[in-house]
Amino acid sequence: MKFPLARGFWQLFKGYWSSPEKWKARGLLISVIVLNLIMVYLLVRINDWYRIFYDALQAYDWTSFWPLIGEFTVLAFIYIIIAVYAVYLRQMLTISWRTWMTEQYLARWMHGQVYYRLQVLRSDTDNPDQRISEDINQFVSLTLTLFVGVLKQLTTLGAFAVVLWNLSGLITIPIGDAEFTVYGYMFWLSLLYSVLGTYFVHLVGKKLIRLNFDQQRYEADFRFSMMRVRENSESIAFYRGEMAEGVGFKERFANVIKNYWGLMRRTKLLNFYVNGYGQLAIIFPLIMAAPRYYAGEIALGGLMQTILAFGRVQDALSFFVDSYSSIAELAAVIQRLTGFTEHMEECARVKSTIERGEGTANELTLQDLSITLPDGLPLLTACTLALPHGSRILVTGASGAGKSTLLRALAGIWPYGSGTITLPAGAKRLFLPQRPYLVLGSLRRALSYPRTAAASDEEIARILTCVGLDHFSARLDDVDDWSRILSLGEQQRLAFARILLIRPDWIFLDEATSALDEPRERALYELLHQELPSASIISIGHRSTLFALHDTELHLSDQTYTYQEIPHDS
Repeated sequence: MKFPLARGFWQLFKGYWSSPEKWKARGLLISVIVLNLIMVYLLVRINDWYRIFYDALQAYDWTSFWPLIGEFTVLAFIYIIIAVYAVYLRQMLTISWRTWMTEQYLARWMHGQVYYRLQVLRSDTDNPDQRISEDINQFVSLTLTLFVGVLKQLTTLGAFAVVLWNLSGLITIPIGDAEFTVYGYMFWLSLLYSVLGTYFVHLVGKKLIRLNFDQQRYEADFRFSMMRVRENSESIAFYRGEMAEGVGFKERFANVIKNYWGLMRRTKLLNFYVNGYGQLAIIFPLIMAAPRYYAGEIALGGLMQTILAFGRVQDALSFFVDSYSSIAELAAVIQRLTGFTEHMEECARVKSTIERGEGTANELTLQDLSITLPDGLPLLTACTLALPHGSRILVTGASGAGKSTLLRALAGIWPYGSGTITLPAGAKRLFLPQRPYLVLGSLRRALSYPRTAAASDEEIARILTCVGLDHFSARLDDVDDWSRILSLGEQQRLAFARILLIRPDWIFLDEATSALDEPRERALYELLHQELPSASIISIGHRSTLFALHDTELHLSDQTYTYQEIPHDS
């Protein structure tokens, strides 16, 4: 395993085992280890039973037959019970570890808008949802399976190596006029067989690591393309874009199939090798032990015990061979998770160069505010303004002038730029994008977002009536995909209902009425004036009708700005 891969594994591994849950985790792990050690002890006892049983068969000892069958039944029953609970406790530990890691990754992904900055920075982290959902699950389950497997096989190796050494006796090898005596020759043959097998399986299977990595990426891209169609089904239907989407599906699915063929071919070679290696391991010890049996040095029971002990030692030494595909899959998972972690850390390290603070004055002030794109291209330079509480400001400018980016800076989610933004202390703020976000769940929950506590049914019904959505009052507790059910215009009206429920002091609207007709747009703005007469409203829009609904214009153009009152007919 390359050092960066081992370092990545350690970074992913150590957190849970040093967390507040460490004692529970260690207790479960110790329990699993102890059960596996007991299983190894029982295997040694069963191996010894084989010698006694086959010696009794060879001696035609009928009186020992049923007592030995009874002894085996007891040993097998105990082994089965312990084997079942060893797996059960390991799965319990898997659930606990996965839960902890998932909560940690979700917290890091959501903290400081990292989920948003990953897109702003154009990070090459693909499908963060898959990293958190599937890759963490695979990392935990594969790590525990392989760790417990290694530990069990090492214990098996230690126990059965002694048994095999004692059963092997010695072999004399003549070389010229000299003779060399090899003690425990069956053990050394088993070791040589397994070392060569491990070396060659790595040569055959090492390309599986990259193939597994790419397969997960291509599968996720294919799923994401279908999810995008589901989310934008109406737009695609209007465009009659089925053919274009079909081409996209075929291209992404072609990547899946092409890589899978490569995975199949490499796995085929690996399976040829592993199965051939396993079948040869059945006959190899029999050939090596047969001379001692036919020479009368061991009885049939000793021969069978030797063969079984050889098989246990060879299995233990061949664990890497048998688990190579799982190890390759784990290596790919580690690469994906460490890459995702590094990108999240990179985003978290991006500190905003725009200073933000709260002042005692009841106004929003911008002092020498400059806003740039991530590559440093300026959008707005040295903007100094004082926006008093209660004002209605319309932000205008050509597309690409930086209007929405200015709102992002005011919201504190855009870190690129300089200067100072000072907000009124304790003032509640609410930002509305052009396409409102409707959280999954009930309509009541979607209305109250981002708050978790909902208002009374009477208040919600009154507000829905105000925005023209009274026909949804009876469906507050219906759980559905509301972004699919509601038209964009209805979603924007629902967003205005959200404003009236939250009642913020400062309202920021990014083309929040673009899907509404002009009379409905005017009615909603007048509704805000009536319900929230002292609230400040900062709107982005292109419609000329918006000028009549605001008292001041902030116009952005060529990195500069103008700020002036909007004349209204008396």
